[in-house]
Amino acid sequence: MRILVIEDEPRILDFVSRGLEAEGFSVLGARDGQEGLRLAEAVGCDLVILDLLLPRLDGLSVLRTLETNQPALPVVIVSARADLTTKLNGFGLGARDYLTKPFSFDELLARIRVQLRRPEERDNGYFLRAGALALDVARRQAQLGDQVVDLSDREFKVLHRLLECAGEVVSRERLLSEVWGYHFDPHSNVVDVCIRRLRKKLGPDSPIETVRHAGYRLAEA
Repeated sequence: MRILVIEDEPRILDFVSRGLEAEGFSVLGARDGQEGLRLAEAVGCDLVILDLLLPRLDGLSVLRTLETNQPALPVVIVSARADLTTKLNGFGLGARDYLTKPFSFDELLARIRVQLRRPEERDNGYFLRAGALALDVARRQAQLGDQVVDLSDREFKVLHRLLECAGEVVSRERLLSEVWGYHFDPHSNVVDVCIRRLRKKLGPDSPIETVRHAGYRLAEA
């Protein structure tokens, strides 16, 4: 497994790189956002550890580009910025996890391993599956049985989150913050509207369940 660490502080970059190499990972390092993007596109990696306060190109801009060009690539933000607005911005742009500096390497390693063991298959693409439902991340298409469904950007992100947490309840608030971002009214019904559209597209066999007063769950079988 290859991990790209985009971090401008040499001490932290060295600390994380040495720790990951000791755990058997191959590590690439970049000290600015532009170099990080170049490596992600030219060399490829299985996961990105991303600082936000970077020279040449800031971390959120890097994240936005990665989410557009490589939506299947998991990104873990590690940043000194601990405010809720920045965290929600990061999740809204596609980050899978967010760790605040200073941090424990053991905690970072545990979060990395969670991301790398997500259910996936690589066969002409990147897929998430739960029961009869499959999500082709590269093509942003869902397939349920013989039915292939094209998804809007929001529908794709919502279904992606539900598949990552298949069998677990995902709250409306979490979907709102991670998919739409902090700037949306928490009382908005955009999540419910998106879920209704997804169910309609997936048809009568849609595995998306409503859990009253809690959120939504994607049935595993």
